[in-house]
Amino acid sequence: MKKILTMASAAALVAVASTGAYAGATLDAVKSKGYLQCGVTTGLPGFSSPDDKGNWTGIDVDTCRAVAAAVFGDASKVKFSPLTAKERFTALQSGEIDMLSRNTTWTLTRDSSLGINFAGVNYYDGQGFLVTKSLGVKSALELDGASFCIQAGTTTELNLADYFRANTTSYTPITFDKSDETVKAFEAGRCDALTSDQSQLYALRIQLKDPGGAIVLPEVISKEPLGPVVRQGDDEWFNIVRWSLFAMLNAEELGITSANVDQMKSSKDPNVRRLLGLEGIKGDGLNLSADWAYNIVKQLGNYGEMFERNVGMGSALKISRGLNALWNKGGIQYAPPIR
Repeated sequence: MKKILTMASAAALVAVASTGAYAGATLDAVKSKGYLQCGVTTGLPGFSSPDDKGNWTGIDVDTCRAVAAAVFGDASKVKFSPLTAKERFTALQSGEIDMLSRNTTWTLTRDSSLGINFAGVNYYDGQGFLVTKSLGVKSALELDGASFCIQAGTTTELNLADYFRANTTSYTPITFDKSDETVKAFEAGRCDALTSDQSQLYALRIQLKDPGGAIVLPEVISKEPLGPVVRQGDDEWFNIVRWSLFAMLNAEELGITSANVDQMKSSKDPNVRRLLGLEGIKGDGLNLSADWAYNIVKQLGNYGEMFERNVGMGSALKISRGLNALWNKGGIQYAPPIR
């Protein structure tokens, strides 16, 4: 009996090893061309926007760079494709991009009918409203009959319709293809309010000539879990993108930062050692090098560092962690363990 069990165990190990020995189509293609092609916004501060030298920054940008660090050991091996909300899914479905990291909400319809998979949540958000202080309103419920600037091709349109229908009030939508067009129209007085995910409202407000003249109303009318997206059918690539994000979350929970990651290699904590590729599964299950997660943290930091520099109190947006704090710090960000 013991011999039979031993043979069965060996066969199982061979099967697992054989499965892990073959790279998925996307990983092969990315390695072959030598860089990751990532779809981002046309410009949203804190999430994905280029500076005057064309250098992209933001949470969504860093999510792409984390995957590049995991695959190549070099976070700079990324090319960015600026996409409108209408263009983003087609670009992913057609293979124009390898992954999408573009303030995109995870929904049932998108998950089940577009041939795409959401690999995680890099920012928990919710839809809100931006109005000028001169409008004199303190609540969204006072906006009956108002006009709203909205970015087309987003869940914002449906959420707004649901909200006003539930409250038996009326509104007039004015849609635009790009987020910067919505803020320009709002500033020009073409609409009474601008509605979008709250993170975007803070990002768009700092683009106004007088940011202090506008306020974000307190209501949050929807759940908007935002995260990276891949094509369906390549589980290995899905896992690489998913665990690149999870590595950053686990690093924060374990106290591993870009500054101390080298010192942490001497840690005796098995959780730290597994994350840094010093023991355990290492990179075998993902067809990556053993130091894949180390490279992410060394070059980009943990999730908290990424949040702080891009949208947190150390950034121009000054958004508090809120729901995006770790699960053991009052938030809901949580990653499965690396073991």
